[in-house]
Amino acid sequence: MNGHIVITGATGVIGVELARKLIVRGEKVVLFVRSPEGAISKIPGATEYVRWDSDMEGGDWRSFISGSKALIHLAGKPLLESRWTDAHKTECYNSRILGTRHLVSALAAAPEKPQVFISSSAIGYYGSYYRCNDTSQLVESGPKGSDFLARICIDWEKEALAAEKQVSRLVLLRTGIVLSTRGGMLQKMMAPFQFFAGGPIGSGFQCISWIHIDDEIASILEALDNPLYRGAINLVSPAPVTMKEFAQQLGAALGRPALLPVPEFVVRLIMGEGGGYAVKGQNVKPGFLEAQHFPFKYPKLSEALEDLVRHNK
Repeated sequence: MNGHIVITGATGVIGVELARKLIVRGEKVVLFVRSPEGAISKIPGATEYVRWDSDMEGGDWRSFISGSKALIHLAGKPLLESRWTDAHKTECYNSRILGTRHLVSALAAAPEKPQVFISSSAIGYYGSYYRCNDTSQLVESGPKGSDFLARICIDWEKEALAAEKQVSRLVLLRTGIVLSTRGGMLQKMMAPFQFFAGGPIGSGFQCISWIHIDDEIASILEALDNPLYRGAINLVSPAPVTMKEFAQQLGAALGRPALLPVPEFVVRLIMGEGGGYAVKGQNVKPGFLEAQHFPFKYPKLSEALEDLVRHNK
């Protein structure tokens, strides 16, 4: 097979939408997934559904790297879906580091290498802060953080960078908080609002650097198609907001008040150490995307939330 696009993490919130878009536009899409049977029903129309997991160093999946025109790596165990234990932290770390390492190894051994390798990262690279004004807006050249989430992103990118000399282009997607009603922070926050119990999480002063799912997918497609896209790219909207502002605008979109904040100690009780990150944020600017005049469909949070609530995307 030649000219296909390989996607890992295709059953996640971002992966599902990306795979569907590529299938609709007529691409040959090969999905690396834990459960091929489950993926077939979730994402019909792919060319191949291949058994893959981040801990699989070898296997039939390696043969699909050669001849592909792109490898898009989105896989990683969700960080904030469970209470943090040492085991959970290790699983989250290993799923990203080992998964990327094994893919890069297969890429290096491939007789015919992909033209572009697009690998996930996150704005956690810059570290986490309690207040929006703790830093100036961070662009791609901003300093590395030093906390656990930053270490994951730094080491994750380091593994991907090992492929830099193997492909024509390497793209590192430093994604912010992706807004979708099918998963992630927005979905979790919407439920209490339905019962008039919604509000900001933590102090409300932390910075939310967000992006609408449609703009997330459009920017990844641009990174796939546009030869100017390379290196680290912040995938966030141009207008970050405080958590308090986010809750107020979400309440407005839902026609509900945003009066009941969730205190930090409650979040920590539920999530353990991970709760400390749930009440922090990053003030990040899409420096590269703005330099390329990327056409954000939803640059304003109010418009993004109104669209998502209306269409329940």
